[in-house]
Amino acid sequence: MKRLRTLLLLAVCAAPALHAAAFDDAMKAVSAHNDAAALPLFESALTADPDNLQYSNEYRKAVIRTKEYDRAIDFYGKLTAAHPQAAFAWLNYGYTYVDKIPDAGSITQVILANNALTNFTKSIDLKKSWIALYTRGNSYLYWPKIFGRAPLGVADLEAAVAMARAEAKKKKVYVRSWIALGDGYWKTEQPEKAKATWREGLQLFPGDPQLQARLARDGEELEKYIYDQLDPNKRVDTNLAPLWEE
Repeated sequence: MKRLRTLLLLAVCAAPALHAAAFDDAMKAVSAHNDAAALPLFESALTADPDNLQYSNEYRKAVIRTKEYDRAIDFYGKLTAAHPQAAFAWLNYGYTYVDKIPDAGSITQVILANNALTNFTKSIDLKKSWIALYTRGNSYLYWPKIFGRAPLGVADLEAAVAMARAEAKKKKVYVRSWIALGDGYWKTEQPEKAKATWREGLQLFPGDPQLQARLARDGEELEKYIYDQLDPNKRVDTNLAPLWEE
């Protein structure tokens, strides 16, 4: 019995080292410009540590470079089925659909966007993190007005901004929620609130070029700029590295 306990303890201690080693090997393959070899290594690391944001972030970047979107979607489908309480696995499952959108046709884009929202919602239901609220809120803004989803985006983004305001030290990445909330107010015909939100953001994050660009425009010029930023054919920045690199 003592020997069995020792073996179990050794196995538990070895598990983190194993998935860390798989991730390190994946990053070496990426450095060697061999993304195809990196993918199964990233998947091995994530299978052992499904909620690891850094593992998922590097995996999805390799997926984008190889355009292996369907492989990633299938992988996260299995990963979340095996680990249904892994909030960040659900979040990245949603990102895999977003990452595919620029390379898809217009009808498929709608399906992908809807699937992404479903997974973002599952992530939020499990854990109301700033990144998940910002992500779902921002995603709602890409839908045409006829779908009526902009108010839902505003609600999520107000919650994300409130969480960011409460932080003693505000990460630079939090500026995204002020930018998107202003866009949401603009899309819901609240231009004064949009401007006030962007001004507040600029006070907190001086020199941000996106906030400056919005505040330098008015009327049709501003509307054109916002809708250009929300063009579904442009790749959305789903790089999560700023969350921990600061």
